[in-house]
Amino acid sequence: MRTPTRQRQRFGVLAGVVLLALGGASGPAVARQPGPACSGLPATTAALHDLTGTHRLVGAAIEVYGPSCGWWSDASGRADLRTNRPMRADERIRIGSSTKTFTATVVLQLVAEGRIGLDAPVERYLPGLVRGNGYDGRRITVRDLLRHTSGLPDHVDALDWDRVDRWRYRHYSPAELIAMALAQPSPNASWHYSTTNYVLAGLIVERATGLDIGAEITRRIIGPLGLNDTYWPGDAVRIRGPHPRGYALVGAEERRDVTELNMSYGGAGGALVSTLADQNRFFAALLGGQLLDSTRLAVLTQTVPADPDRLWPGARYGLGIISTPLAGCGGTLYWGHGGTTPGFRTLGGVTADGRRAQLVVNDEPASYESWQALSTTLHAALCEAR
Repeated sequence: MRTPTRQRQRFGVLAGVVLLALGGASGPAVARQPGPACSGLPATTAALHDLTGTHRLVGAAIEVYGPSCGWWSDASGRADLRTNRPMRADERIRIGSSTKTFTATVVLQLVAEGRIGLDAPVERYLPGLVRGNGYDGRRITVRDLLRHTSGLPDHVDALDWDRVDRWRYRHYSPAELIAMALAQPSPNASWHYSTTNYVLAGLIVERATGLDIGAEITRRIIGPLGLNDTYWPGDAVRIRGPHPRGYALVGAEERRDVTELNMSYGGAGGALVSTLADQNRFFAALLGGQLLDSTRLAVLTQTVPADPDRLWPGARYGLGIISTPLAGCGGTLYWGHGGTTPGFRTLGGVTADGRRAQLVVNDEPASYESWQALSTTLHAALCEAR
């Protein structure tokens, strides 16, 4: 888990993440076709409300599915500090780095079609783009980009996180983001989480298909799966439809509304808007073989050790997907991703036996314990949804 400092905020993954509630207004549990066992998940409920109570986060919501009991969701805290509107589990949110899983899936579909070579150098598709300051696209493969073994820095680290208002409404082109990354010193690590890798992967998709990554994600994933609440925002700074407000810390206690944001700074590595339900549907479909053939799915889930300081202990990274041991119920692995943008933190995953859960908070954590509490909540849900 990364140290939760605003200076290093990113949409990095984060399997533990969080928020502030001044008074604990909570939404009712919302059941969707529940079976008898899913009339309530007490450990999950307690952990969720602990986020907005003990950890003083603004709002939190979760959607859970268990094969033996069906759908269950709950929410705690507030969606809007100005109106005190309660948080809900069925509204649109920014999903940040979970976008990476969508992008990796499109790349692997194109690999299956013979239009991209997974072990081809970046230089083949983007000649001359990754050059200078010791970086060379001739020595970096497409696979390296997707699993963060390229050795490239992250342009997100170069953004001024203390002055988000200076740039949150502006458009960034992929070329600008790549230039920002290449100007940084080398991470000098065999594995280094970098959203820049996915900006490059998005450009490779565009070179192979003639369509930008947003259009390909829409055509290949969002449409076929019927993810009706998921969309590519482009330069639009507002979230369409019902959604919670997103908040960022100012000092130790004050929150400010940062809901409006141009997500071009994340692009293929972090731009999507979605819902908890759509995210559960997507990850279940992906791991269930609906989007990739068995060969490409096996490649997707071949993992390398991840740096726990940039993700969290036990995490291993595949191609746009993370495996994590599930604490508290036998050490089962779950597969998923998560994301951080100004105002939103998401985390979720699925297990081999079909359990799934997606969690969101509309704030940023003020302490390491708050970040850890997000992971605790997700683990409780996946363990309890048996």
